Amino acid sequence: MPHRLPSYFHLHMVSDSTGETLTTIAKAASVQYSQVRPIEHVHPLVRTSRQLERVLQEISSAPGIVLYTIVNRELTDRLERRCKELAVPCLHVLEPIMKVFESYLGAPQTPIVAGQHVLDADYFRRIDALNFTMAHDDGQIPNDLNQADIIILGISRTSKTPTSIYLAQRGFKTANMPIVPRIPLPAALTEPHSAFVVCLVASVERIAEIRRNRVRMLSDRNLEDYVDREQIAQELTHSRRLCARHGWPLIDVTRRSIEETAATILKLFHDRRIDDGNLSE
Repeated sequence: MPHRLPSYFHLHMVSDSTGETLTTIAKAASVQYSQVRPIEHVHPLVRTSRQLERVLQEISSAPGIVLYTIVNRELTDRLERRCKELAVPCLHVLEPIMKVFESYLGAPQTPIVAGQHVLDADYFRRIDALNFTMAHDDGQIPNDLNQADIIILGISRTSKTPTSIYLAQRGFKTANMPIVPRIPLPAALTEPHSAFVVCLVASVERIAEIRRNRVRMLSDRNLEDYVDREQIAQELTHSRRLCARHGWPLIDVTRRSIEETAATILKLFHDRRIDDGNLSE
């Protein structure tokens, strides 16, 4: 009889920090096995023996793959020992990477719990960017566009706000503004400024579907034009012509996730900085 794949498996992620690194790596791996569904158990901020004991009890009751990022050697030894007794795989996901760093740099690592989340200048830069982005959402363009790193344009439901917030979490001050036919954009956008302007578009079908879902939550309003495919097509045509006139790049987000859209924007942003000879960042 051929081996039958299980329909699901337990996936434990044990971290002495927030667990963001683990969840990102685990998702990247688990999506490669679409026929099996992971049941995720996230165990963040595990820094004491008592906290680890609760995690070990849960692993024992629901055995499965264990991924971890813990600095304390006593805790990691105990975790690995228990996983060995249960005959379940256990992996420190950063260890292979750290070995490469150590080999290349010729220096031992200096483990720091939650080292990527220290309250340094970069952290406060991200907080500042997030505050800026929230204050300049949906058309609230700053008086001085030189304050913004990136400005995102697009018709309604092209994911401007979530993309802006994602970029802000990366430390980029991002404003966004809707493109609405017959309503001119602020004159400041076409005047000299240092902000990088980019426009998001999508297929008529995707925008119509998202707008229909939105309309269901606004049932007290007449929004027939808002979901009309011909109207949406005209809005997109207007966006494309506007961007062609000003030389602003277009990104089609129809099949892109927020993360992929943001990565494309940052590539264009950095390419422009290189072209302008500004390589300080």
